[in-house]
Amino acid sequence: MLLASIGLMADVYFGDLVVGWVPGRGPGSGMWPFWLSLGMALASVWTLWRWYTGVTPESRNNNPYIDPETVFMVGVTVAALFFLLLLSNYIGLYFSMILFLLFYVKGIGRHGWGVTIGVTLGVPIGIYLLFEAALNKYLPRGLPFFENIILYIDDFRYSIMY
Repeated sequence: MLLASIGLMADVYFGDLVVGWVPGRGPGSGMWPFWLSLGMALASVWTLWRWYTGVTPESRNNNPYIDPETVFMVGVTVAALFFLLLLSNYIGLYFSMILFLLFYVKGIGRHGWGVTIGVTLGVPIGIYLLFEAALNKYLPRGLPFFENIILYIDDFRYSIMY
């Protein structure tokens, strides 16, 4: 956080943003980003100092920061999200999401079939209604076979709307 704060402060200071006061206009466009970044940098230095001096019980703790089970779960989640994104090009986002949720809710969460089916179908339907019906923003539909399934759903939706 310290390095990010210093980087943002340097970008604002050496960039085109004005850090100081602009006569007749008020604070410059870089005033708030610069001073907030300085505050974050000072808080980071303070946190590092407290860690270095061992003031808090957490700073004296020598246990691993992340246990192996958590590392495994993060790895499984990253892999599952990777396959969700990869499959969305081929079978579309909705069907990829169904597979992802099925794996995550039933496989990882070990929930019952009622919850699994409810979530696995409810979330994609909700996202479809939000993006495609309400916002008219089309999400990836995949190869023609899967796109035709979504188009069939679109046709059904339009038939009951009008």
